[in-house]
Amino acid sequence: MSHLLPEAVQSMIPVFIQISYLVAMALFIIGIKRLSSPATARRGNQLAATGMLIGLVVTLFDRQIISFELIIAGLIIGGTIGAVAARTVAMTSMPQMVAIYNGFGGGASALVAWGEFARAGDGVVTWAGQDLTTAGLGILIGSLTFTGSFVAYGKLQGIVSGRPITFPLQNYFNLLITLAILVLIGLFVIDPLNSHLFWLIFGLSLFLGLLTVLPIGGADMPVVISLLNSYSGIAASMAGFVINNNLLIISGALVGAAGLILTNIMCQAMDRTLGNVLFGAFGGGDETQAAEETTDKSLRKTFAEDVAIQCAYAKKVVIVPGYGLAVAQAQHTLKEVADSLEERGVTIKYGIHPVAGRMPGHMNVLLAEADVPYDQLLDMEEINPEFKTTDVVLIIGANDVVNPAAKSNPGSPIYGMPILNVDEAKQTIFFKRSLSPGFSGIDNELFYAETNQMFFGDAKESLQKLARAIKELED
Repeated sequence: MSHLLPEAVQSMIPVFIQISYLVAMALFIIGIKRLSSPATARRGNQLAATGMLIGLVVTLFDRQIISFELIIAGLIIGGTIGAVAARTVAMTSMPQMVAIYNGFGGGASALVAWGEFARAGDGVVTWAGQDLTTAGLGILIGSLTFTGSFVAYGKLQGIVSGRPITFPLQNYFNLLITLAILVLIGLFVIDPLNSHLFWLIFGLSLFLGLLTVLPIGGADMPVVISLLNSYSGIAASMAGFVINNNLLIISGALVGAAGLILTNIMCQAMDRTLGNVLFGAFGGGDETQAAEETTDKSLRKTFAEDVAIQCAYAKKVVIVPGYGLAVAQAQHTLKEVADSLEERGVTIKYGIHPVAGRMPGHMNVLLAEADVPYDQLLDMEEINPEFKTTDVVLIIGANDVVNPAAKSNPGSPIYGMPILNVDEAKQTIFFKRSLSPGFSGIDNELFYAETNQMFFGDAKESLQKLARAIKELED
């Protein structure tokens, strides 16, 4: 394409390409920075997406490996799919979509390495050792991310059991496969013309992705999604080394580092190590059995009219959302309840646990969709000191993140996990369908506390009844 341009213009193309890369990198960095706040997250996402678009088009033009017609066709097809998905996918399915995107990102990076290997043919023997190594590692990480992400999608979607799927000595088996892949990469560096080594690396890496995520409980998927996001970034960085593209190297490194930082934050929020998440086969207890074992304990049931009176005459109400709110798609109804209470002079705040929902920031996005003010969304460290002065806490769809056993019972599997201290409030009200436990498979001690009431039913229907009851008080 470039040979058709005047010579003066051709001489400026490398400068233009490098400037474009610099602009794209700056957009990535600013975009990721703005993702740290709900108020600027949307703009940050737009900036990062713009940087990706610039980088993609400039890279294809630079390498002259594709025509403008195909670039435009790819933009139209990909943009249409993305726009339709963004408009139609429900908020309850957003974690699944993120998992799929992570998988596609990792798979794309692996395909870049494969494409370069296939294009080089016998010329691959001229590759430097580090290029062959990064190609092998790119296939390993990208393929693992691809299959691992789709297992995470299956667990979140209910296609695959959310319980840890294990077999004896599985961790050792996974370690053995990992070592075998690394040995094969070493042999591939020595003998790059041996295509059998290449395909063995590819196949075993895909298999390792399955074996890595299957043993992890469904409720640990927020951490897994964050980690796989990091993997997809690292795989992209490896692909950048393969095609000698600085933009891909840097952007992949940014995504990889951000994902690892977020993974670490979420592990700290659960007071668990990453190793425990990946290899501990935690959660997935027998919910039916646990519920049956606790039916003989006394608890206090409540109804919409009683909850309306308690909330309407309170000074401060804190709302603690969980995945159950997303499943019921009740965020807009919840906002209606909150608005009615604020009209009566009640102070409303929301307590967000770092691992509430099924992906990082799930509850923040869900509530933002219902136009909940950002300044009312408080994280665990901000909201915990306020529970002692809170009149009523409405717990909607959350469970383990408010279980006092994490503080009081050393024998509990969640002991030591930082929780929202809702038990310090004057009154707590659980919105739940049943007494089924959370992901840990243990009963929640708060259900039977003297200061707690259970409001049984679908969250959306219960909130609708509560909204009507509050309005009736006004009448």
